[in-house]
Amino acid sequence: MDIFIANDHVGVELKKSVVKFLKGRGIKVTDFGTDTADPVDYPDLAIKVAKEISKDPKSHLGILICATGVGMCMAANRVKGVLAGTVALPAMAERVKSDDNINVLCLGAAYLSEDSAIEIVDNWLNTPFSAEERHIRRLKKITDLD
Repeated sequence: MDIFIANDHVGVELKKSVVKFLKGRGIKVTDFGTDTADPVDYPDLAIKVAKEISKDPKSHLGILICATGVGMCMAANRVKGVLAGTVALPAMAERVKSDDNINVLCLGAAYLSEDSAIEIVDNWLNTPFSAEERHIRRLKKITDLD
């Protein structure tokens, strides 16, 4: 499994922790940056990850980190094939994967501890999509908008 990751200037430190966790699990990580505290435009980075996900949305995964997670999420969801969601609690990570099958996890660095973010990532990675008919039907209504 490969994971594409990007962050804005607020998410630099949290991204380092997430990347270390992922690599420790043997997961290949492609990092689109940034590694500086200098302000950057988060949509540019989110779109880079989203375009990679769109090449194979059923098997590619992405993680985006900004102050709230919302800005990156909004940008990523503009790219066909991307199902991005902002997650603030570990239990939410299970639900958004099980029910909504998100392929891009968005995290708010200004509001999450390192431990909480790692638990969210772990739960998201370890939760399968339920593939229940109602969830498939609902997701089709969203993807049909593409």
